[in-house]
Amino acid sequence: MARFLEAGRVGRAHALDGSFHVTSPRPRLLALGTPTDLGEIVRRAGTDERPVVRLGGCETREAAERLHGRALRVALADAPALEPGEYWAHELEGCAVTDGEREVGTVRRMVELPSVEVLEVVRDGGEELLVPMVSDAVRSIDVASRRVDVDLGFLGAD
Repeated sequence: MARFLEAGRVGRAHALDGSFHVTSPRPRLLALGTPTDLGEIVRRAGTDERPVVRLGGCETREAAERLHGRALRVALADAPALEPGEYWAHELEGCAVTDGEREVGTVRRMVELPSVEVLEVVRDGGEELLVPMVSDAVRSIDVASRRVDVDLGFLGAD
């Protein structure tokens, strides 16, 4: 079974041609020509914050309205390649978080904030710790061994 990345959700219809707004967008997954589970992206307009797309086979406002609320997913194999040091959220979810040899907790999810992505870490005592994805806070990430090494001193969370 193929793995998918959510590129956003189908929002309200935009025009009569089947275009629609994408809510909760992940712009790098919404490029023209990208195949999704609902159809290939044949039109891309708007901004990265408020993209407007049209899918092949979705050619009327009514067709776009029927898709409203559905997830727009891209197969992992069709996703753009990431630069070194970039990660998809699913790669980090569940990773053990340590500060050197000291266990800190587990990555629950990665959250995209306007200025930086952060790891939401559930600490061993149940409290949450937000770790910004910056080199001062994250020493290393080893996806293969499912480990993220952070600097609690930098985070003020000793």
